[in-house]
Amino acid sequence: MNRQQNDISPELWQDNIDRDMSLAEHLSELRSCILKVLAYLAVGMGISFYFIRQIMDILTAPAGQLYYMRPAEAFMIYMKITLLGGLVLALPFMLYELYAFIKPALTLREKRFTLCSIPIVVVLFLGGMLFAYLLVFPRALEFFLGFAADKVNPLLSMESYLDFMLMLVVPFGFVFNIPILILLLAYLQLLPVKVLKRYHKHVILAAFILAAFITPTPDIITQSLLALPMVILYEISLLACRVFVKNKKA
Repeated sequence: MNRQQNDISPELWQDNIDRDMSLAEHLSELRSCILKVLAYLAVGMGISFYFIRQIMDILTAPAGQLYYMRPAEAFMIYMKITLLGGLVLALPFMLYELYAFIKPALTLREKRFTLCSIPIVVVLFLGGMLFAYLLVFPRALEFFLGFAADKVNPLLSMESYLDFMLMLVVPFGFVFNIPILILLLAYLQLLPVKVLKRYHKHVILAAFILAAFITPTPDIITQSLLALPMVILYEISLLACRVFVKNKKA
């Protein structure tokens, strides 16, 4: 038995140990993962709530003066931003806990790929929201406020303003993770690289159609601010697939 163990590399031997887990052990690991995720979220929300005034100043800067219509509106908005801020702060740790939970079911190569993807996912998600907040959101806000007549002044409430901003900004975080999703599908051989190259023109058309649905404004400039990054990210995905998927087959 010992001789057979010595013939197996340490990585493969550890993989075998990870896979030999009972149902009770899996449930215990799941419970531990959920508790850690909730703990990270609570810490993130605590930090977000401590800096809530500074966060609100940054988020409401493009709108200037805002109002609230109901007594509890400001409080509910603060809680919503606190939750969102907690999720953003806890996102790297939550993704790592998810990786730790599924780790026993992964091969050594899949473990390395998943672990390296976590920081990239976080950076792309935050970068997408920052891109939308700095470039797309001001353009969309200006577009809608420009419909007011000369004798009509816009009266923005905190709830309507922040809901509009989150509806526009948060999807960009997911859109910017397109390269990771495509690379994962190609890495698992669920989406061949040849198919990605074949439907290149179709993807460009689909990017503009999707941008027309996601962006709340009908002007082509705002839609292009979402569609063009999607096309660029798709090109990056193709390049990454050529490198990593090729190395996998080698």
